[in-house]
Amino acid sequence: MSLATLKRWVTSIADLTDPEEIIWCDGSEAEAQRINNLLVKNETFTKLNPKIRPNSYLARTDPADVARVESRTFICSENEEDAGPTNNWMDPESMRVELKEKFAGSMRGRKMYVIPFSMGPVGSPLARYGVEISDSPYVVASMKVMARVSKQVVQKIADGADWVPAVHSVGVPLIDQAGNQLEDTPWPCNPENVYVVQFPETREIWSYGSGYGGNSLLGKKAMALRIGSVLAKQEGWLAEHMLLIRVTTDQNQKYHMAAAFPSACGKTNLAMLQSQMPGWKVETLGDDIVWMSPNAKGKIRAINPENGLFGVAPGTGLSTNLAAVNSMREGAIFTNVASTADGDVWWEGLTDTPPKNLTDWQGNAFDPESGQLAAHPNSRFCFPIDQVETLSDNWADPEGVELDAIIFGGRRATNVPLVIKSFSWDHGVFLGATIASEQTAAAEGPVGKLRRDPFAMLPFCGYNMADYFSHWLSFADKLDAKDLPTVFQVNWFRKDQNGKFLWPGFAENMRVIQWIVGQLEGKDTGSVSAIGTLPKSDSLNLEGLSTTAEQMEQLLDVDSDSWGVEAADIEGFFEEFGDRFPKQLVDQLGELKQRLSA
Repeated sequence: MSLATLKRWVTSIADLTDPEEIIWCDGSEAEAQRINNLLVKNETFTKLNPKIRPNSYLARTDPADVARVESRTFICSENEEDAGPTNNWMDPESMRVELKEKFAGSMRGRKMYVIPFSMGPVGSPLARYGVEISDSPYVVASMKVMARVSKQVVQKIADGADWVPAVHSVGVPLIDQAGNQLEDTPWPCNPENVYVVQFPETREIWSYGSGYGGNSLLGKKAMALRIGSVLAKQEGWLAEHMLLIRVTTDQNQKYHMAAAFPSACGKTNLAMLQSQMPGWKVETLGDDIVWMSPNAKGKIRAINPENGLFGVAPGTGLSTNLAAVNSMREGAIFTNVASTADGDVWWEGLTDTPPKNLTDWQGNAFDPESGQLAAHPNSRFCFPIDQVETLSDNWADPEGVELDAIIFGGRRATNVPLVIKSFSWDHGVFLGATIASEQTAAAEGPVGKLRRDPFAMLPFCGYNMADYFSHWLSFADKLDAKDLPTVFQVNWFRKDQNGKFLWPGFAENMRVIQWIVGQLEGKDTGSVSAIGTLPKSDSLNLEGLSTTAEQMEQLLDVDSDSWGVEAADIEGFFEEFGDRFPKQLVDQLGELKQRLSA
């Protein structure tokens, strides 16, 4: 590729969308301030009280544009089988006809922003580049936070680097076909006509109709995961929906761990966990996306390709994640949270009780007795990662960090124990492939319903998940078993018969991390169960906890009958993938059934 190719592409999109002006973004602070001021002028942003929260803003979206729209997210591979049963597929040529019709004139009266960005440190062997075109200043402001927007990326492209073309429009032109000027709104969107489309073979992304970050910040889920996973399979690495942390023990031993959790299931809390254990420390490298690649020594190294955090606000509070709250004291963009009378923000879980005289996420006076929520359940905070007070000093190492453990988890009220260690790499892939979690507000669908979410990648894998599982399994053939990360599964959310959580969670999850480190160091053989290796009754550090022996027994219980039902459900899920499904995982399921019946 070349700079001329990039310029021709920009010109072709401008010819299609017909903007009034083309602006090439440089990622500078001066540019960010201009964009923020424009968003305030457009009433998209409300500037928060600078004495309380400097250089921070609140955005309220259209009520119909509040989350990722999985039903309108497409993987348009040339062959339908390559998209697989978990993705929405449409014939790429037919989709291009639809997109051309939607995008034709979609930017009339608006400015077209060209946003060159890098996922990962510019120049890193693990970095990948992209260029997003958008008619949304909100996207410009947020991409500045979430990715590395820079002229250096244009130079890399000029030097021949590959890049991913990504096009976004809110789908609301300001001039109609007759040439009449139309009135703008603070949050322009076209929710009845949303498209989030990935073309794997040509590595293109097209997004239309939504301004919400999960649909419009195309470096994030669309490139870093959907297109990223395709690149990773082709090039021999992994693009994953994971957090990344460094754990330092009281003996100053350091371990790096990646963990996959479905959205709104505690990723950010674990990514910024503040240890209460003397001498132990957890530091943040990333909260949402991890790219992993074997190095020349056969070790898997990992980076966080993002440059900021775009997290779920509700449940993030002074008592649950003080580090996150402190890290967003300035330079933050909040979306769909409530606002206070003194010009600050609030959401459920920030404090135990709401302040008086709140304005809710839709701009109305909030009545605490109404039974309604002040903040939307999927309301968001967005801030630069270098503000994270628990940030590890090696978070931006261009070579990445050597990975010691991979953790899978979901939100399960029953069945899944507090923590288990896998028997092998293949068994670890089986654990990842069978993650199930109760639905949250981060995506469409009934809240609370159980759904299988393999590797927490269900909405993000850009190709057939049967092939994705096979790709994960292939690393056992490429690398020595001793060099592979050890795989674990955790569940903070198990409940008793009265519906109360059995495990205190949050900072106390450090005790589970300690047990995981003990397993890495070979200090405890554990207790072998049908589903994995469990902690022995006395091997978890429970000092100072009020958790009873009976509660611990429930937390670690593996009931053969209920797991028999689970195994049957897993078998039905596997059958959805047909002949492409890897035999190794079928064998793992068979071995599970044998252990359960033994």
